[in-house]
Amino acid sequence: MTAYVTNDAGEVLLVQNMHRNDTFEMPGGQVEEHESLVDAVHREVKEETGADIQVEGITGIYQNVSSRVLCVTFRARYVSGELAPQPGETQEVGFYKIDASNISDYIKREHFQMRVLDAMDPTYLPHAIYKVRPYELLERFERHHTV
Repeated sequence: MTAYVTNDAGEVLLVQNMHRNDTFEMPGGQVEEHESLVDAVHREVKEETGADIQVEGITGIYQNVSSRVLCVTFRARYVSGELAPQPGETQEVGFYKIDASNISDYIKREHFQMRVLDAMDPTYLPHAIYKVRPYELLERFERHHTV
């Protein structure tokens, strides 16, 4: 999963990873066993950038059939934390003013650009986290609010 994180100035949080240093991208990573998508995006953003975020919703789901990867993109806002590259994870971290006209100056890979452009003007997808036996709704995201 990945996160489109904005600050109060409308800038977007981007990272340059150690293993993909030819491009900037949104922070993100893999979901660990028994971890919710929302918990995973909080953890991955913190691990890669040092930032704490508030998740607003899901803006897209992307499937790479070549490498059998499914990526869920969240939109979030920056809450707190000191931004810093994280050893072994990222070599550069920062907020950048990007839009459709300059996105390729930062993000070099088309599939990463698509995710950012979709998140810029989002259509939020409903998302629920629950348990069964007995059923318990833990969180539900619809548009901009949590129920």
